[in-house]
Amino acid sequence: MSVQRGHGFQLTAPNTTLQRCALPTLTPNGDDVVVQVAGCGVCHTDIGFAFDGVPTRHALPLVLGHEISGRVVATGQNADSWLGRSVIVPAVIPCGSCPACRMGRATICRRQFMPGNDGDGGFATHVLVPSRGLCAVPEFLRSGLTLEMLSVVADGVTTPYEAIRRAELSPQDVAVIVGVGGIGGFAVQIAAALGAAVAVIDIDHEKLELAGRYGAGLVLDASTTDLKGLKAAIRTFVRESGRKAIGLKIFEMSGTPAGQTTAFGLLDHGAYLAVVGFTPKPVEIRLSNLMAFDATARGNWGCPPEQYPAALQLVLDGKVVLAPFVELHPLDEAPAILEAVRKHSIRRRAILHSDQGHATR
Repeated sequence: MSVQRGHGFQLTAPNTTLQRCALPTLTPNGDDVVVQVAGCGVCHTDIGFAFDGVPTRHALPLVLGHEISGRVVATGQNADSWLGRSVIVPAVIPCGSCPACRMGRATICRRQFMPGNDGDGGFATHVLVPSRGLCAVPEFLRSGLTLEMLSVVADGVTTPYEAIRRAELSPQDVAVIVGVGGIGGFAVQIAAALGAAVAVIDIDHEKLELAGRYGAGLVLDASTTDLKGLKAAIRTFVRESGRKAIGLKIFEMSGTPAGQTTAFGLLDHGAYLAVVGFTPKPVEIRLSNLMAFDATARGNWGCPPEQYPAALQLVLDGKVVLAPFVELHPLDEAPAILEAVRKHSIRRRAILHSDQGHATR
């Protein structure tokens, strides 16, 4: 079964405006499926590809976008059980058979497929992807939740979920989240849903206020407080929270040199630092602090597909809310929206939707 040609928006060269393009006729074979895109989130990684000199693994021109939700409208012969189903497409799709996958390290699979990086992504009406790892979405959603909105689960929710899961965050922990725009706003809610006391650090008053309404017990403005002041405030928060775990659980979500420097500077004895945000710029730190504090630092590239259902369930149960943190825009505005995200003139996580994929059930 093939899908007739739709359209999308390609990056044709770095630092250029996205160009509208006609998609080829999409014919899924074997385990592949064609997803009619309902929504595709615009991520900081897309900005990196378009403007910051981060190379895509597939040569340009390329349709960007890796936060995809939609409905399967065509399948290969081995994936017909997915036909007609609503799904979230994993942002990182491992091969399932290489040594890394067999050893439980699927996110570092060297044969992985990332839409908008290894092949065309979701800034389009349709996308061709492997069926392995697809996350099924219920046909009926709670009031105020749409299939388009669920696109951000593919990275914005699942990536911080995986970082928090790896940190083994518990109700006895204090989580410190540096950067509460994009993934950080969802990280606050996930950490709070797990019962941890949550402190947040940012320089954006609006985002700090939103974090305070959705799970943060301590809100700190790094633009008016130096590292010494931040550490003192967090020590007081730890003491007053009554949490008994040893060492902070610190989650760097800003993807900025300043945020990463701050996060590393917050290390205390037994601390755990999760590096989740990305910047191509170097950061100067004293690496020996990890030794001196007997601390741990760990990154995560996305989230294994098998963890998607648990992360999605937090959203379906209302423990992680999406509406205050996202805004929807027509697909045909993709060039302007990407530029607006780059300039930080859009306050929430932008989601592109097409008329063909629009499904507000």
